[in-house]
Amino acid sequence: MKTTLTAFAAAFALAVSLAGVAKPALAGDEHGNFMIRGLVTGVLPDSSATVFAGGSRIPGADAEASDEVIPAMTLTYFFTDNIAVELFCCFSKHTIDAAGSIAGLGELGDTWIFPPALTAQYHFNPNGTFKPYVGAGLQYIAFFDEGTGQNNLGAASLNIDDGLGFTLQAGLDISVGNGWYLNADVKKTWLDTSAKWNGTPVRADVDLDPLIVSAGFGYRFNLSDLLGGHGPTTAYDDLK
Repeated sequence: MKTTLTAFAAAFALAVSLAGVAKPALAGDEHGNFMIRGLVTGVLPDSSATVFAGGSRIPGADAEASDEVIPAMTLTYFFTDNIAVELFCCFSKHTIDAAGSIAGLGELGDTWIFPPALTAQYHFNPNGTFKPYVGAGLQYIAFFDEGTGQNNLGAASLNIDDGLGFTLQAGLDISVGNGWYLNADVKKTWLDTSAKWNGTPVRADVDLDPLIVSAGFGYRFNLSDLLGGHGPTTAYDDLK
């Protein structure tokens, strides 16, 4: 929990420093080409698993990944008021619990994940206070520092393969003035992976399929202002 609060504080401090930097040129802009958000995010895996022992499927065996609430950030670049691309990322730690016919085994392991998602977006009502958007893209989930948890399987180690999945997104930005926004966002990713408990005959094919629900704040400005007026320009900048 202390790590989570520290990371969220760092995200908040970064956004505030961008908004309050001494240069007047970095004033908020409702139609700026760059937005940074600090979010509180729920990572809610809709997980299921097909579990094997010695190459044979264990009837009724399943596994579930835990839900977690974490700090997260997004970086969004607007090509126009309607078209944008967003990078979402965070770090999260999850436990893996036995379910179904093997529920009595309890915790099967734990892992950290690094799950960046890149989505192309369409933003509606760019001149209004309420600005809904939709997006689609890809999410890559890297698993690291895997542990065997309670090690009820007697495994030497746990290995989970990284995965790439398709992502859909819907969200809402609410302007509160001077480039500041409130944000709510939902992403759904469909992603498969596999896990192996080394030193045992047990492995699993896993459907992870996380639902990622976020709420927080955002700050929108012109990226060229942050770079001292020497940043890249686009046709969008010329139209403005």
